[in-house]
Amino acid sequence: MAIITISRGSYSKGKEVAEKVASHLGYKCISREVLLDASEHFNIPEMKLVRAIHDAPSILDRFSRTRQAFFAYIRYALAQHVKEDNLVYHGLAGHLLLKGIPNVLKVRVIADLADRIRAEMKRERISEEAARSLLLKDDEERRKWTQSLYGVDPQDSSLYDLVVHVHKLTVDDAVEIISDTAQRTPFKTTKQVRQKMEDYGLACQLKAGLADSFDNVGVKSEYGSILVYAKGNDHYVQRVRKRATEVTGRMSGVNELEVHAVRKLPLDVV
Repeated sequence: MAIITISRGSYSKGKEVAEKVASHLGYKCISREVLLDASEHFNIPEMKLVRAIHDAPSILDRFSRTRQAFFAYIRYALAQHVKEDNLVYHGLAGHLLLKGIPNVLKVRVIADLADRIRAEMKRERISEEAARSLLLKDDEERRKWTQSLYGVDPQDSSLYDLVVHVHKLTVDDAVEIISDTAQRTPFKTTKQVRQKMEDYGLACQLKAGLADSFDNVGVKSEYGSILVYAKGNDHYVQRVRKRATEVTGRMSGVNELEVHAVRKLPLDVV
């Protein structure tokens, strides 16, 4: 069927929309589960992963190997869920993490700031001024995070297939619109799409196996043939090749492996 990613700010009713869409379509709904899986599989405390995806990085931290490795682990965990198809994911940056998979319906759920402030005031029992300050700070942190790591603004509507404003439209209206869209032809899982999903999973698995030691590598897979691009001197590339050979030797579904030295990593890699 389809994979749906729902991007939202705090108190924008995105979580409620995601859960109701999943229930309506009979899909699995996930968010924190991805972090828990990554934490367990790679033996990394969940809080470290949470900070990696919520704290806006400094210029230096943006390129740190540790942060890049954490993202590789999270993307690997998400890729395992994606293989199952029929999925709603409302974690941070799902629409960016799943780039290259054609049947992903990328949704942004927004709400008026006034509505969000009232919801925060009620839940946290704080003043209007305090609620406004917290929401604006959270929005700015999310914006900085996305811009620093992906070079895009999360509020840019061109990043999404669908932007739904929950105000005049109710949550149930949003659920109906998203569910109807997800069942349209562009988002159906064909044989070709399933191959893309398998290849994405392989690329993410190898990237996660390389990420703890190498930060200037990109990986992609085409019908089980894995291409690794390494940016560095000959010795660095040889080390990458050795490690990639070891990792793929423990993976299933790999037909062949190629490692290429490059001056600049391609854009279509994980």
